[in-house]
Amino acid sequence: MGFRENVKNAKRIVVKVGTSTLTYENGQINLGRIEKLTRVLSDVVNSGKEVTLVTSGAVGVGVGKLKLKEKPTNIREIQALASIGQCELMHIYSKFFGEYSHIVGQVLLTRDVIEDEHIKENVCNTFELLLNKGIIPIVNENDTVSIDELENIAKFGDNDNLSAIVSVLINADVLIILSDIDGFYDSNPKENEDAHLIKQIDEITEEIEACAGGAGSSLGTGGMATKVSAAQKATKAGVNLVLANGEDPAIITEILSGEEIGTLFTAKK
Repeated sequence: MGFRENVKNAKRIVVKVGTSTLTYENGQINLGRIEKLTRVLSDVVNSGKEVTLVTSGAVGVGVGKLKLKEKPTNIREIQALASIGQCELMHIYSKFFGEYSHIVGQVLLTRDVIEDEHIKENVCNTFELLLNKGIIPIVNENDTVSIDELENIAKFGDNDNLSAIVSVLINADVLIILSDIDGFYDSNPKENEDAHLIKQIDEITEEIEACAGGAGSSLGTGGMATKVSAAQKATKAGVNLVLANGEDPAIITEILSGEEIGTLFTAKK
């Protein structure tokens, strides 16, 4: 059985969307794309699979809600924006998923969830209950409490690593990270027109790590390095990871049909 068959047969799926997928270049929220994302994910759940959505974008949505010209750099202001944006983001998700008769539950996590066995167990129980009831958990880092992601200390990196942690916690079969890039390239395609997309990576070598340069878009915090780090976490724990472009959320259906889209980091047996 091919590795893409493993993705095709996946029952428990985590999808991660970054700020670049959820917002326009000007920082305003992209409602059309979020609406399509919720429709696609609702259909995936209808097909009998379990879906958890890890979402960034609270700060970006807060910036848009308050009609600010740009994202502030002051931690206090960013945390306040996260609290405004998180409410708005959940309202939008709840409204759109509700249109397709699905219920969502909010899960806000900080890094200590993986460092404390008791907290970890409680979080796992919450996920299990939600998923067993067909409810879609929507996960974000708790930016109002945790400055780790904001300062990039924890290297959750725009939730790439958070999505890997969640995948491992819930024993997901596949993690799909949607970004503003088509997959993993051997060099930066924005700078090198001869860059080649690598369709499948079975071993994360030093060479692969070296290919993962710095951060991507101005609104997000996640570059390719955090995606490789997330892939290491996920694959080591037996979770397949697919990195693909989130411009058209219908790509999720194609990935789950076993099509060779984006880059597949294969799970360790």
